[in-house]
Amino acid sequence: MDPTIKEAQGFKYIEEGAGEVLLLLHGLFGALSNWEHVLAQFSQKYRVVIPMLPIYEMPIRQANLEGLLAFVTAFIQQQKLERFILIGNSLGGHLALMYTLHHPNQVQKLVLTGSSGLFENTLGGSFPKRGDYAYIADRVAYTFFDPKTVTKAYIDEVFNVTSNIPKAMRVVSIAKSAQRNNMAHELPNIQPMTLLVWGLNDTITPPLVGHEFNALLPHATLRFIDKCCHAPMMEHPQKFNALLDQFLQRTI
Repeated sequence: MDPTIKEAQGFKYIEEGAGEVLLLLHGLFGALSNWEHVLAQFSQKYRVVIPMLPIYEMPIRQANLEGLLAFVTAFIQQQKLERFILIGNSLGGHLALMYTLHHPNQVQKLVLTGSSGLFENTLGGSFPKRGDYAYIADRVAYTFFDPKTVTKAYIDEVFNVTSNIPKAMRVVSIAKSAQRNNMAHELPNIQPMTLLVWGLNDTITPPLVGHEFNALLPHATLRFIDKCCHAPMMEHPQKFNALLDQFLQRTI
């Protein structure tokens, strides 16, 4: 059964379970469904909250990391969330880091998987080829170790986004904002205990990026998943969930 998407004060989100809060942030071409396996398992013990980032709808002048950070901050205030565990994939990890810097007392623990913030090689960095389905399918498959992980519905969704000029402009604007916003000098100020889960075959944020995050973050633990690319929670959900569960139960 698909989770129910809720709407409140202009926010679309999923919320299931009760208890300690896990706030999940998806990536640039991500969707709420990216976290379905995390939601299914952890909503049994936690309150799992997943906002839909307004990447394709936000005003073009606000289509950057600062605009998305303002959105995430407003959503957290609207939901009255306090002292939660923040989990982000790709662009969502970048936003999680920025939020943690601005609100250090709010974030109890931090989980980053394939996060941007130091380096990324992404489809959104230049204006995508409009109307070329084969090219888009190839680029989407490039972000997964096993192309079978990619559904036609997901390729269709990315193709429709890149074929829509206003949406594509927002994607390019946000991607360039992420590439400009290198956080190397700020990462040593991130204090929460942090789990880094990286695909050993990540083509977007390669393993060396995971090592660099691990070196710069004061309280980080780095774990790799083999035969895995940029979205470990989708490609190897059982392994990802096991690492996450182990981390959440750590007290020191």
